Amino acid sequence: PTIQYIIEEAVASGIEEILIVTSSMKRPIEDHFDKSYELEDTLEKKGKHEMLEMVQGISNLAQIHYVRQKEAKGLGHAILCAKTFIKDEPFVVLLGDDVVVNDENPATHQLVNAYNKIGCSIMGVQRVPREDVSKYGIVRPSQSHTPTENGRMVKLTGMVEKPSQESAPSDLAVMGRYVLTPEIFEMLENQEPGAGNEIQLTDAIDTLNKTQRVFAHEFKGTRYDVGDKFGFLKTSIQYGLKHPEIKDSLNDYIIELGKKLEKE
Repeated sequence: PTIQYIIEEAVASGIEEILIVTSSMKRPIEDHFDKSYELEDTLEKKGKHEMLEMVQGISNLAQIHYVRQKEAKGLGHAILCAKTFIKDEPFVVLLGDDVVVNDENPATHQLVNAYNKIGCSIMGVQRVPREDVSKYGIVRPSQSHTPTENGRMVKLTGMVEKPSQESAPSDLAVMGRYVLTPEIFEMLENQEPGAGNEIQLTDAIDTLNKTQRVFAHEFKGTRYDVGDKFGFLKTSIQYGLKHPEIKDSLNDYIIELGKKLEKE
């Protein structure tokens, strides 16, 4: 499942304690990362040691905890559910429908490194075509601040949720990765419902930006939106082409399929 790749990104970025905000309809997520005694025993008896190592590896990825969001009140509310777990520490948010591929330096690791340098909240962004800005939250860079980190990090004055092409303040779109300071919880607790009558994280970050600096960091990597049907297919193909057991067969299939499509 997609969430395993997201957990692996977090672990590869040095994160050891992970909280998954879930719901009563998503119990299979908890089962997936749990220890499976019967399955492991069966694989051991059958001598399927490679499969056994894979299954054990999933349950040993990290210290994974769960909290249920009892009502679907938005991303901001989901993050607020983590307040007791986070306490007064900075933390990372990884959204479950955004998979970012960067084998050398995971997107989350890039943001954590940036946070360690400046010590304030950071939103992971990437540039999108101007005609696509209406699909995303778009950040408004400060005109008085010079971009740092080779132009990849800019101070924000705010952000706009799904603006028109004409009114968009930039082409930097928020891409499902954040490092946030614990003060965001106070903002979320007092945040009035926004779009869709939900507690919006973007609104709370805008409020936080009035008392603390907030930056956007343009991370390196290929981002896939698995909440989109075509995005899900592209992600599956991308990971399939990297998988040692099927990459050669999948590559050959794609080449053959391309030849057939050229003839049609």
